[in-house]
Order: sequence, then C-alpha cells, then structure tokens
Amino acid sequence: MTGLEKMQSQILDEARRNADEILEQAEKEAGEIREEAGKSAQAESSRILEKSRAEVKNIQERTLSSCALQRRQILLEAKQEIIARILENAYHTLIEADEDTYFRIIRKMLEKYTAGQAGEICFSERDLGRMPEGFEKEIQEIAEKNGGTLVLSKEPRKISGGFVLVYGGIEENCSFRAMFNSRKDELSDEVHKILFS
Repeated sequence: MTGLEKMQSQILDEARRNADEILEQAEKEAGEIREEAGKSAQAESSRILEKSRAEVKNIQERTLSSCALQRRQILLEAKQEIIARILENAYHTLIEADEDTYFRIIRKMLEKYTAGQAGEICFSERDLGRMPEGFEKEIQEIAEKNGGTLVLSKEPRKISGGFVLVYGGIEENCSFRAMFNSRKDELSDEVHKILFS
C-alpha cells in the first residue's frame, strides 16, 4: 500500500468514525427527544384526563343538585296542593255544617268580633232564611256583653257564610271566606305540622 492509499484509508477511517460518532450522537439525541416527548405527552394526557374527570364530576354534582332541587320543588308543590285542598274541604265543611253547629260557630265569632259600639250585622240570604228562632235576640245580648249594640240587617250580603259587621260606615268582613283568606298562612302552617312533621 502506498503512502497515498494509506492516507486515504486513514481519512476514510476517520471520516467513518466521525460519521459513526455523529450518527451515534444523533441517535442519542433523537432518543432523548423521543423520551422527553413521551414524558411530555404522558404529562399532557394525564393533565387532560384529570381535567376531564373533574369536569365529569362537576357535571354529575350539578345534575344531582338539579335533580334534588326539582324533587324538592315537586314535593313542595304537592304539599301545597294537599294543604290547599284540605283547607278548601274544611271551608266547605264549615259552610255545609248542620244548623246547630253552624250557628254555634256564629255565636263564638260574635263573642270575639263584636265591638263596644252601635253597629249593624249582615248575613247571607241563606243564613237569614234559616236563622234559629230567638237568634236575633242572642245577637243583641252578645253585643251588649261586649259593650255595644247590633241591629240585624234584613238586606242580605253576597257571602257564603259568616257575617259582616258595620260600625259607623266601616265594614268588618267576618265571612268564613274572609277569615280563611286572612289566616291562610297560619292555617297552612298548622295543617303542614299535622301532616308532614
């Protein structure tokens, strides 16, 4: 082998070694890049998975909360409907009570609501027609006990039960409907306690 060939051989060997080193370094760097990319992809996929899990959990919680709220609203509406129906039935029971019971209730109401002044009491046409004998005198006696006087109006009022008191042009509506309406919340609370406690 001549000196030139020897030199060429050495240059080629060195070039191969350099190429091998460069190739080895490139493969090493590519491996590191792949490993880093894999770690980065794994971290990103873990982050996305955790975010998705959190979103799913949030959606589940909101759905459960919404269902619970709807359930409570439906239950509340059902309770209110039951209470309203019971109060309406109680009202009709009062209106349709037999005469003895009905006018006994009227007497108690008169004792409570008559004022110590001169006034007039008005009833429905139905009540004027079925008023017990001597009841007008009882009205006057109850009014006198409370320090006042009451005159029975012969002019019927459009009420379904109870009475209307008139003192000096001011009316106090003591009809059963007005009484039920004015105490609706209180009566509803009582019915609620009885039924749902």
